[in-house]
This record gives sequence, C-alpha cells and structure tokens, in this order.
Amino acid sequence: MLIVEDESAVRTLACVALKKRGYQVLDAADGLTALDVWKHSASHVDLLLTDLVMPGGMSGGTLGRTLQSRKPQLKVIYTSGYSPEIMREDSLLAQDVNFLPKPYELSALLKAVRLCLDGGKLPRFDVCPPKPEEAVMA
Repeated sequence: MLIVEDESAVRTLACVALKKRGYQVLDAADGLTALDVWKHSASHVDLLLTDLVMPGGMSGGTLGRTLQSRKPQLKVIYTSGYSPEIMREDSLLAQDVNFLPKPYELSALLKAVRLCLDGGKLPRFDVCPPKPEEAVMA
C-alpha cells in the first residue's frame, strides 16, 4: 500500500501501525513524490491512502484519479482534517468514494484498510471525530 500524507507524524504513525499488522507500506509526503514511488513500485501497490489537501501542486483527489487510471483495480481511501460538511462540496467526495475523516483512531484506520482491501466500502462520513483525548492522528 502507498500512504501519502504531508504531516510526517501522521504518516509515520500510520506506516508503523500498518507494518505491525503485516502490511507492506510505502510512503510519500506529497503527490509528486508519490508518483515517483509509483513508477518503481506500482505492481506492489493495491491500496492508496491519501490526504486530499497536500502541498506541492497535486491534491489527493488528482493523485487518486491519476493512479486509478493507470491501475483501475487500485483501491483508494481519501482522508482529510477538513469537516465533512466542507468536504461534501468537493466534487470528488460527491461521488461514492472511501473517505476517512481526520483525526482518526488507529483502530478506525486499520478497519478502513481491511474493509477496502476486502472489497468493501466505508460508510459515508459515519466516522465521528474522536474526543481530543482519544485522537491519535490529526
């Protein structure tokens, strides 16, 4: 799987948690770096977990669409710290996509990844942000 997240602490926590569960994880800090990683590892990537809003001129939405055009069976989970109300206005999220709002608990991330890899879909915006003391990823 490929994790694309500009917040290094969030990216590191997600990578560590997923690797501990036996997943092979590649990571990138932005969309352009992710495209470079993809060039060398596309055959090993079956799931993309990407933040929607990133620096560097490429959004997670553009990255997801680009990589799925190259590998249609690629599963994608989009994530963002913006509120679901704001994100619903994004044309990408008006579609039927997998979206995991931030902050999320590691258990929610692990559940979302497993569900997507097994061919399921995440419920639309039903993950309520955890209380601040429960949040581990922002």
